[in-house]
Amino acid sequence: MKPKVWLKSPKGNVLLILPAFLGIASAASRDWGGAKNALIAVGSAVAFDVGCCLIERRKRIFPDGAFITGLIVSLILSVTSPWYVVAATAAVSILSKHLLAYRKKPLFNPAAFGLLLSVPIFHAQQSWWGAFGDLPGWFLPVVLIGGFWVTNRIQKFPQVFSFAVVYLLALFVLDAGVLPLHAESLRTGGFYDALRPPFINAALFFAMLMLTDPPTSPAKTTDQIVFGAIAGAAGAVIYGLFGGLIYLYIGLLAGNFYQVLRFKFSKRPAKPARPESEIRSYRRLS
Repeated sequence: MKPKVWLKSPKGNVLLILPAFLGIASAASRDWGGAKNALIAVGSAVAFDVGCCLIERRKRIFPDGAFITGLIVSLILSVTSPWYVVAATAAVSILSKHLLAYRKKPLFNPAAFGLLLSVPIFHAQQSWWGAFGDLPGWFLPVVLIGGFWVTNRIQKFPQVFSFAVVYLLALFVLDAGVLPLHAESLRTGGFYDALRPPFINAALFFAMLMLTDPPTSPAKTTDQIVFGAIAGAAGAVIYGLFGGLIYLYIGLLAGNFYQVLRFKFSKRPAKPARPESEIRSYRRLS
């Protein structure tokens, strides 16, 4: 693929935005620990991706997806995370891409899968610093501009809007007392807590740069709406019941699981082959 064509592709656009977020967040916080983690995460992701492709004997090996996964992992994990936690999280993300796949396409979002497992396995700390969660509120428009650019290029606005509406509505219902909120959520304000940093930063970054991942999300408008609604509802319920910062990953993986079930049960059966006698009769007539 020519460089100009690749830069206009979905992956090309994401690989322009994510390094920009990395540079802005690092410069604004005057902490380059995140940049170091990015090198570790990207290096680990690319190494495992290339290794898996070689084992699978793929003819074309171009680990641009591994670059994206590594960058997302590094932008979400805390800048103080040990190097081995960063490398292992990126590695688990890439392994899920190859092991949990159908026809060489991942069933679950690799970054979300790896980041979710990093909490119980590695006790990883996740600050979403690359979404400017640790910076003043006026950095939030940077997330919106970058996210809007990517979402517009890959035409995923129905999915993003569906997620946002259902997510906020579900949080509001939970805060109204329909279901018991987690104690920490009650102390910090429940629904309104989700509208302040770093939660709003994480939700916007997630919705526009992770939820919209083309290989693991639908293309049709109707499917996008359903997918976004499932992710929003599942994420909000997990947030309301348990708190923490893993609720977004669970929401996305719930949407991915819906995609798997939809594909499995909506698959049209193959047309039965014509009998050999019918084929011979057709040949005689022609």
